[in-house]
Amino acid sequence: MESLFPSAFPALALAHFVALLSPGPDFFLLIGFAIRYRLRGSAGLCVGIATGNALYIVLVIIGSSALRQFAPLFTTIELLGACYLLWIGAHLLRSRPQTLDITHAQQQCPSWRKQCLLGLGSALLNPKNALFYLALMTALLGPEVTLLQQSVSGIWMVLVVLLWDLALVTLIGQPIVQQRLSRSIYWVERSAGVVLMVFGVWILAGLLRDLLAI
Repeated sequence: MESLFPSAFPALALAHFVALLSPGPDFFLLIGFAIRYRLRGSAGLCVGIATGNALYIVLVIIGSSALRQFAPLFTTIELLGACYLLWIGAHLLRSRPQTLDITHAQQQCPSWRKQCLLGLGSALLNPKNALFYLALMTALLGPEVTLLQQSVSGIWMVLVVLLWDLALVTLIGQPIVQQRLSRSIYWVERSAGVVLMVFGVWILAGLLRDLLAI
């Protein structure tokens, strides 16, 4: 009987979780929203980010060989991703100084649809996600891995992304954490915006460097 998990699954699970601990654009986007809107206004972001990761995993499973060769796709994703990060970063930079009121009902949250779309865009427009899953699902699992094992591994990683992001925004939404952050929300949001814009500029600089090298 075929095993549900490939032999390299422990290594894959460990590498994937370690990658989650490394702050990236998704992390800072979640921080910027969770500090103001808590879980209610950030859960949709988590779902969108997990969905974006799932789409890349499916793409890797059905076309890993094509992904390696179709360089223009990654160039397009990189360009769109850089612009997206600059846009989100600029949005957070426009945050106005205010004290977070944790004794009253949460302020008006972005719609669930807007949250999901922002999260989906953040995940899909990050080319490192595609490259990361391509490496995990092909090089790490090896050529002998079956479609079923790839699918099970993919489902596992998507669930881990979703649960990790939900845990992160839930932690930030706790009263004791909110109390500590209530007077610094302006600076936290602006710092998150700066980091996202740095990611965007870094991607654009890499694209420009590659073009000049041609």
